[in-house]
Amino acid sequence: METPCYENYPIWIVLISNLNSLLIYILGAYIIYGLELIFALLYLFYCLFLEIRLLKNGCVNCYYYGKICGFGKGRLSALFFKKGDISKFNQKDIGWKEMTPDLMVPIFPLIAGIIIIVSNSSGIILFSMFIIILLSTAGNALIRGYLTCGNCKQRELGCPAEKLFQNE
Repeated sequence: METPCYENYPIWIVLISNLNSLLIYILGAYIIYGLELIFALLYLFYCLFLEIRLLKNGCVNCYYYGKICGFGKGRLSALFFKKGDISKFNQKDIGWKEMTPDLMVPIFPLIAGIIIIVSNSSGIILFSMFIIILLSTAGNALIRGYLTCGNCKQRELGCPAEKLFQNE
């Protein structure tokens, strides 16, 4: 049985989806703060930059522009950026190289955590690293696999990320 696509996602899905990302950002900043405050601030600015980049370059061309997508970013993008061309969304070719900046979001804190643990053993840092790994792998898989992507109208129209992850 095919799952229905949402025209606007329920708010509870948007909240869960964003909570996962926010927890990764907060835990990442907490871990990196163990090195120096400036590094934690740079990390948070990096995360903000990636979010703005997505809103400006991806969301403006998405079916959900001005609507509530599974992450609420279609509506947010419409507040700050002019609508793009929906036909351009699927024309993007996304590979692992293009995904590298996003993959660095959990990797930076893990590297910082290893440095901190080597210099002075810290159970809370190790636990935080474990939670980041859990959220960025199983958390993202559950959210995208069960809450967002399966009910996405843009996926039906064409999604380069789905092509990457489905190896099409």
